[in-house]
Amino acid sequence: MRTGLDLFAPVDLASVVDSANLQTRVDSKYLLTPDAYGRFRERLAHGGDWRCLEIDGRRRFAYESIYFDTPGLLTYRQHRQGRRHRFKVRSRTYADSGECAFEVKLKGARADTVKQRMDYRAADAGRLAPDAAAFLAETLQSAYGMAVPPGMAPRLRTDYRRHTLVDLRAATRITCDEELTVTGATGTAAARRVCLVEVKSAQAGGPVDRMLWRSGARPVSVSKYCLAAAALYPWLGANPWARAYKECFGADARVDRRDS
Repeated sequence: MRTGLDLFAPVDLASVVDSANLQTRVDSKYLLTPDAYGRFRERLAHGGDWRCLEIDGRRRFAYESIYFDTPGLLTYRQHRQGRRHRFKVRSRTYADSGECAFEVKLKGARADTVKQRMDYRAADAGRLAPDAAAFLAETLQSAYGMAVPPGMAPRLRTDYRRHTLVDLRAATRITCDEELTVTGATGTAAARRVCLVEVKSAQAGGPVDRMLWRSGARPVSVSKYCLAAAALYPWLGANPWARAYKECFGADARVDRRDS
């Protein structure tokens, strides 16, 4: 009897890119317990044309993301304050393949997410190399008419495992991130057993979102970067996503402090 991800037929990366790349998209995020996510996943498997991304026989993949920010964590503060012109900058390494990308995520005019990305070298993932700096400058100037804030440098890292479900016909993608660990200058913190589920589609409120709403799940407005920064640097404040933070890390995150 098939269970879990084996309930889904495989789909290769090229097919996902062709039909559901969604560089400009609406992201709806949910925090689910593993049991709740398992029930949701079973409903998908028996109620549609959903497939699971598979590469070289793998369906779960290790991701490493390094986020760049100013010394005062400007991009974190912009997200906390809900600024209309806000952005995140990161390198993302696909640990299983060694491939890497440099990405700038922007908030679009209709509150959608616009992701600009370039191929990058894994050896440079932890620094802002000249070509990445030029790409960032061009992206921010084009989108917001602004210069790159001074002092952009790597500030924290997130590690997690992800699997991806895709409805090719509806151009909708669901990602599930698990085993989240965050690392920064202060130390390392591991999230509780929780599934961060993102529904990525051209518009919000589609069939997948409605299925989650009927089960009692509600969208949360938060990012892994903001959760990580709040866990590692609690003096920053995390009021806009206090519930999500508590579900991921508890009332007080346990950070394994680095020796000074």
